[in-house]
Amino acid sequence: MQITFVQSGALRPAPALDEYVSVTSEIGSADGPKADEPEGGSRKTRETAVSERRFRFLVAGYAVSSYGTFLNMVALNLFVYETTGRALAMGLFMAVRLASGFVAGLVVGGLLARFTAKSIMLWANVGQGAVMLVLILAPDSLVTGALMAVSVVIGACGTLFMVALRSSIPEMVGEDRRAWANSLSITGRSLAMVAGFASAGVVVSLVGYTAAFLLDMATFVVCAVTVALLPIAGGKGAGSAAAPEASGSAEDASGAGKRGRRWKPVAFLALAAAPGLGLMVALRGVDAFGSSSHNAALPIYSTSLDASNPAVFVSAFWCVWALGNIGAQQVIQRYAQRTGRSVGALGFGYGTVVMSAAFIAAFAGFPLAVTAVIALIAGAADGLTEVAYTSHLQTLPATLRGHAFGLSATFENLGFGVGMILVAAALDRFSPLAVVGWSHGAAIVVAVVFLLRVASLRRAEPAGPMGRAGRTGLGKDEAVEGRPDRGDRDGAEVSRG
Repeated sequence: MQITFVQSGALRPAPALDEYVSVTSEIGSADGPKADEPEGGSRKTRETAVSERRFRFLVAGYAVSSYGTFLNMVALNLFVYETTGRALAMGLFMAVRLASGFVAGLVVGGLLARFTAKSIMLWANVGQGAVMLVLILAPDSLVTGALMAVSVVIGACGTLFMVALRSSIPEMVGEDRRAWANSLSITGRSLAMVAGFASAGVVVSLVGYTAAFLLDMATFVVCAVTVALLPIAGGKGAGSAAAPEASGSAEDASGAGKRGRRWKPVAFLALAAAPGLGLMVALRGVDAFGSSSHNAALPIYSTSLDASNPAVFVSAFWCVWALGNIGAQQVIQRYAQRTGRSVGALGFGYGTVVMSAAFIAAFAGFPLAVTAVIALIAGAADGLTEVAYTSHLQTLPATLRGHAFGLSATFENLGFGVGMILVAAALDRFSPLAVVGWSHGAAIVVAVVFLLRVASLRRAEPAGPMGRAGRTGLGKDEAVEGRPDRGDRDGAEVSRG
């Protein structure tokens, strides 16, 4: 698919590139700071320092709420099973949670066009904290209904917060600091995941479910207060000017169309921005499908290793995985700071291949020391793909960015949800290695197709000021991510029809 984006104002002619490249070449002037702005160096340095300091505080609050998310992922599942006595109820709880995230991904782009990112992030945390309070106060006769409400709100609000945060990062820290900001937020989430999973069993066993839910609620309150106190850019009105034009709908452009339908064409136009971008999001969904397999297979594989204490291997695996993820973030942050570049779409493709292969190898029965190294590699590759993917979607104009991240979240929830159903059925008949092998094998196949597509786009890219030849000799302050005219295209952004 190939489309033409129309922004308010005239686009510079670029006969060698398609319309998408023309639009993305304007991102710096529309959505973020330029490297050659006529501002004093000291003023820019102060502004950058202030924005980065604020973002660190935001990431700290996000990490706290992420801890609560992973804590309740374990505690709530245990509580559901203890309350109902049925494993099917746990599956239903997770299905409702994923379905809520799926729906939220479809609507969040429209919400970001109408409300500020700050308000969405604030109320997402308020909603999660409030529903946990409802669960705590619910009488025994209403516990089941309260649990369903929790699954709906937690699933939807988690997606709303994540999309609002990621789509607004270019406005918060500037185009040239996106990779650093993405890496920092992923590091905070990885640390929170390890802490949440590791402490959930201890918290529940020592202080009980009510105290665990109170702690969970407190984490969302902390994040809500952090968001409320910080000035956060992004969101409201980002798509108000260009969305009608981008949708190509005369009714919407004239105001005669239905407002509730405007997000639909814009969301899919965001994926159609370039053939490589749509394939990239599809690969993300297939990767989520593969992730469902190792998440479901790890407890079974761990039980086969040590039936008396299966939690040891699972906990150790995720801790080592997190170390690899955090280590990769440190390397990426330093790379971005030194060069002003992100790892790009190629990093996403290669990282997906390495990550999927590592997860398959983790179930191959290697000695524990070798498996630990494999888990470390899987974590590092996972961290690389997360930063590369997020940074790449952030090269879209603000008018489309929220829609793209929303649809991405929908694809991820769909892939993971469908995967959990199929994997659960397959594990009854096949070994964990076989199930993980074909699940992550599918991700490897799509990743190879994606890499071939990116390579063909790179070969088709013309030499010149805006082509490969234009990338040579750029200084650090010129290498602003998301500016194709400054030589920082990674290939997937170029559509050659």
